[in-house]
Amino acid sequence: MTNHRLITDNRSLRAKYDSLDAGDCIVGRIRLKDGEESILLDLVERGVRIFPAAIAQLSSRSKCLQTRLFTQEMLPHTKIIHDLHDMQEAITCYQRHGIGKVITKHDRRNAGMGILLWNSTEDVFAQASFGNMRFPFVLQPYVQDGRDIRVIVLGDYCEAYWRHNPHNFRNNLHFGGASSPCQLTDSQWQLCQRVMRRGKYPYAHLDLLVTPDGTTWLTEINLRGGIRGAQINPADYRERLAAIHQGAIDAFNRPSSPVAP
Repeated sequence: MTNHRLITDNRSLRAKYDSLDAGDCIVGRIRLKDGEESILLDLVERGVRIFPAAIAQLSSRSKCLQTRLFTQEMLPHTKIIHDLHDMQEAITCYQRHGIGKVITKHDRRNAGMGILLWNSTEDVFAQASFGNMRFPFVLQPYVQDGRDIRVIVLGDYCEAYWRHNPHNFRNNLHFGGASSPCQLTDSQWQLCQRVMRRGKYPYAHLDLLVTPDGTTWLTEINLRGGIRGAQINPADYRERLAAIHQGAIDAFNRPSSPVAP
């Protein structure tokens, strides 16, 4: 058995935070308030092991960081907008490529609540210049008639399903959408694996966009998400997630085995 400490709940993390040292290990998602993300950097710099990895936990919270990490797997011309200067450059780029309607995504909003549709980049710029847009945010082209796939990966378990809402471009199942099972192609599964490997995700909910020409792109990834429309039930989901975390705990108790993915 190792002499290093194992933390498996957020209350213990807060209580022992200042005394954590290299070799100690945290297993489970760390609950952070807005502005506390630097805690993850501090822990990593001190040599504290984290599972899921700090980069997965941080990018799961931030659509902008996801865009930075996975831009090669996202729709071309997807951009992070930090200020009006970035927005001006995006206007030039989008108009050069004949892109009209666009989507913006608030950095820390989920369940479709932060996704907005605009007729043009000029409309976005106008609102941003009046102070009505909170920076940073993600900007990307709007794809007419694109199809949405939700993929759930929990260890050796994987399922995928189409999500469609004929009355809402967000394809949100909570507001009138419907789902149906989907068989991923080899290239779609490879896309999921590349993204999870790059972000060190041991498990994930991934949202994919299939464009009318059949190309698949990543739209978002999260460590956790809703399972409405999925075949897996909540009890099985929790059991599989707990098994993954237990595997990390078991690895921690074997000093020769790394905990982080």
